[in-house]
Amino acid sequence: MYVAQYHHMVDSGILTEDDPVELLEGWLVTKMPKNPQHTLANQLTSAALMRVVPAGWFVNVQEPITTADSEPEPDVAVVRGDRRDYKERHPAPGDVALVVEISDATLQRDRTIKLRLYAGAGIPVYWILNLPDQLLHVHTDPEGSGERAIYRQQTTYDLADEVSVIIDGQTIAQLPVQGLFS
Repeated sequence: MYVAQYHHMVDSGILTEDDPVELLEGWLVTKMPKNPQHTLANQLTSAALMRVVPAGWFVNVQEPITTADSEPEPDVAVVRGDRRDYKERHPAPGDVALVVEISDATLQRDRTIKLRLYAGAGIPVYWILNLPDQLLHVHTDPEGSGERAIYRQQTTYDLADEVSVIIDGQTIAQLPVQGLFS
C-alpha cells in the first residue's frame, strides 16, 4: 500500500526527482547530501562493478528498487537483465544480485534500517562501504522478514583485502577493496 501511495505522489507531481527522499518501510526519509569522498567512492565502485558484471546483468547507480513496503535508492545495484526490461517498473528484489550503500553520515541507517530492509526483501548480497573507518562490510545469507530480518553472514574487509563479487551464487571477480575507496 505504501509503495502504491508513493508512486501516486510521484506520478501526480507531489514528489519530484528534485525531492531528496526515499521510501523506507512506509516512511519518507530524507536522503543525505553527498560529499566529495562519497561521490568518489560511488563512482569507483560502480565503475569497478561495470567492468566485471557478466552478460545478462547491469549496474544501476542511485536508482530505485521496489520492495513490498519501500523504494530505496541504493548507491549502486547489480540488476538482472537489460535496462529496457525496466521501462514499466523498477527492479524488484528478485532482480537484484547486490546492493551497495556508501556510508558516512548514513552509517547508522545503513547498518540498521537498510540492512533489515534488504535482508527482508531477500537481496542476497549487501555491501556497506564504511567511509569513516575505511572498511567494507559484506552481508550475505538473508533470512527473516520485518523487524526480524537479518543477514546471517557478515565479513569485514580492510583496504589491503580483495572482495569477491558474487552474482547468482557464483564468484565472478575479485576486486581490491582499496580501489573502491580511492
